[in-house]
Amino acid sequence: MIQPSKNILIVGVGGQGVILASNIVTEVALMSGLDVKKNEAHGQSQRSGSVPCHIRYGKKIYSPIILPGEADLILAFEELEALRWANYLKPGGKIVVNKQRIYPPSVTSGMDKYPEEIVAILKKENIDVIEIDGMEHAERIGNPLVVSTLLLGVLSNFLDFSEKIWVSAITQLVPEKHRDLNLKAFQEGKKLLKV
Repeated sequence: MIQPSKNILIVGVGGQGVILASNIVTEVALMSGLDVKKNEAHGQSQRSGSVPCHIRYGKKIYSPIILPGEADLILAFEELEALRWANYLKPGGKIVVNKQRIYPPSVTSGMDKYPEEIVAILKKENIDVIEIDGMEHAERIGNPLVVSTLLLGVLSNFLDFSEKIWVSAITQLVPEKHRDLNLKAFQEGKKLLKV
């Protein structure tokens, strides 16, 4: 059964694995026989800047760009990025927020302040927020670098794709020496939230 079109926005900061995560989601949708369009911002990743990846899939997709108010799901690897991109969520959409703060240069230089209680701000706007402490769980597994795959495990609970396809996409896209740990992280993330 072909699922209806979905718009997923994955956001984070350069170096968090946002591009790999978006590649895995894209591959999962392609392996499921769907038309997929993706748009990502590479340049900022070099400078620890904001990295948004737009993923749209369905029977036929014509543009990779998600407009404000159109995202079904947002996966935010960092709290400030969740706040920055929340206006892209459509009514009734969900945002998965990793409890991690990466202070931008404007904050570390003292020019700006990092907002407090970001999740509370989002909830006050009646946004359905799922908060995950990805770093804590990844460290328990054995490596904080698998946070991105762990968060994909959480996200997979909201997407109608088989676990077999997720495992196949991760196996294909993650280097062999890191594959087992990433697969373990995916399973851990999946178990953290059952919907």
